[in-house]
Amino acid sequence: MISIKIPDLSIQQALIQKINNKTKPLQSLGRLEDLALQIGTVQQSLSPQLSQAHILVFAADHGIAREGVSAYPPEVTAQMVLNFVQGGAAINVLTRQHGIALKVVDAGVNFTFAPDTPVYPAKIDMGTKSYLQQTAMTEEQLEACMSEGAKIVREVHQTGCNVIGFGEMGIGNTSSASLLMHTLLRLPLEECVGRGTGLNDAQYQQKLSILQQAVNKHSLTDSDPRKALQTFGGYEIAMICGGMLQAASLGILVLVDGFIASSAYLCAWKLQAAISHYAIFCHQSDEQGHRLLLEKLGASPLLQLDMRLGEGTGCATAYPLLQSAVAFLNEMASFESAGVSKS
Repeated sequence: MISIKIPDLSIQQALIQKINNKTKPLQSLGRLEDLALQIGTVQQSLSPQLSQAHILVFAADHGIAREGVSAYPPEVTAQMVLNFVQGGAAINVLTRQHGIALKVVDAGVNFTFAPDTPVYPAKIDMGTKSYLQQTAMTEEQLEACMSEGAKIVREVHQTGCNVIGFGEMGIGNTSSASLLMHTLLRLPLEECVGRGTGLNDAQYQQKLSILQQAVNKHSLTDSDPRKALQTFGGYEIAMICGGMLQAASLGILVLVDGFIASSAYLCAWKLQAAISHYAIFCHQSDEQGHRLLLEKLGASPLLQLDMRLGEGTGCATAYPLLQSAVAFLNEMASFESAGVSKS
């Protein structure tokens, strides 16, 4: 079992003193100051550094996608993975722009990729089962997902990486995220279910009806994150959960993307609440349930740009803010060094 330690908070007073002694009015850099404090605390350093930033995009198919919960057919998952590895997706553009390494993981895509396709091979199965008929995955498959996610993070950590963003691709995965949120937070289903990839009113009502049938079938009565993941999760969501837990245990900053990544984080947080010290919530998705989920997690996202693409795009967009926080902490003059009067 992965164990996450709460960082030693005794360094915070020295960090706050350093931040407050920069040539600026108190707290005038706002959220950048909060970020600098968090990053310095996680790294136990008054001069933290961001090293070898990565975004991991986990892709998998969902059995529920053939039941009419998405505006797109399930085949789009594999097509988008190929787009990722060819460099043509939004996440490719943004990671290139910001100098972030990108790794695409086949967690369970219903497609056999050619051996030379630059996809990390972690396929659990050819997509999950439909949770209208049975649990999405077996207990053994869930444990394999968690272990594989942790293994990938350990490998990335060995490159010197100390900040990882978690993204996903999987047609139907907003349904899984909604059900995880409903189950683990005991919120009304209609408050958790959004329009995903762009459903119209009739399609949205159909999605809500299908997901209510799934809730009624399984009747989960407790808030066990493992049971919820096994019942309603996707391989990519479970793998992200395991990866996030491993990242925090290694002292890596965990960049949380949108609604689906936040549902994986919710599961990780239910297992190890200390992960909250390492998590940076990059943006508030335009997906209906995300605002409420962030509120319940006590999370304050860095950006609100009405994005709802997934893929880790929120992580890539927010990453320069971390760079700015570290840069001002390390490079900005103090009142003393600049010869500026404090008052």
